[in-house]
Amino acid sequence: MLPGQLEDELCQILSRYRGEAVSMFAPSAVGGGSINHALKIRTTAGHFFLKYNDNGRYPGMFEAEAKGLKLLSAAASMKVPEVIATGISGNTAWLLLEYLETGPEKPYFWEDFGQSLAALHAHSAEKFGLDHDNYIGSLAQSNKSHDSWVSFFTGERLIVQTRLARDAGLLDRSQLQAFDRLYIRLDDIFPEEPPALLHGDLWSGNYLSGAHGKACLIDPAVYYGHREMDIAMTRLFGGFHFNFYAAYTKSWPLEAGWQARVEICNLYPLLVHLNLFGSGYLGSIQSVLRKF
Repeated sequence: MLPGQLEDELCQILSRYRGEAVSMFAPSAVGGGSINHALKIRTTAGHFFLKYNDNGRYPGMFEAEAKGLKLLSAAASMKVPEVIATGISGNTAWLLLEYLETGPEKPYFWEDFGQSLAALHAHSAEKFGLDHDNYIGSLAQSNKSHDSWVSFFTGERLIVQTRLARDAGLLDRSQLQAFDRLYIRLDDIFPEEPPALLHGDLWSGNYLSGAHGKACLIDPAVYYGHREMDIAMTRLFGGFHFNFYAAYTKSWPLEAGWQARVEICNLYPLLVHLNLFGSGYLGSIQSVLRKF
């Protein structure tokens, strides 16, 4: 069941969107969402996707996601769900999207995915960051602009998360000192590159094979950053198909040593997981710190 008067409001929105009267059938739950409620909305005008939650739980989350999806869509390199509307009804915040039908992967799925991600990363900006903050999972993600990648990565990614972990008793003084030593070395570790438009949370749960058999992106945490961050995230939980990386590097070669920098990049999502799920991720973080 939809909360409150949301069904009537959505029907009105969809009627304006489609230019015809739209009525709704019983919605059905969609699996996979651990943060928000997710529904497949069946209507006389087709299917749509709805996320919703208590308005006070994650303030601004859906507005930020809508902005990120529109930014990725404007880049026109990969399919993302169209944003229909976002709003607040009573105590419920919601995001209404195009429902992406899925299909079998085409034979060239991974090659096309790699080439398309390189095309997305070619979209740049003057500074690292974004003009608004958003979320990574259920944690607020600061996107304050910086002139350099190392300054942004240190200040808006690692320091923010290590402070959260410190305050929760998940990192001790010696571990924080290890991060301080790493910060000093980052200028020598990362090659200089222009800011790249990133999905920001590119693991296997955040893409799907669309009806056309090509990769579609969902659930972004968009910002302009170092493109190796997206590449690293794809490798955090086992990695994508070899052809994905081969096609990406053929389209836009990665700088020498990128495989080693993957572990540095993934300190950010590892810290996010530490703060969300607890000390089970601490060993992986310590392993990276020992190497660098």
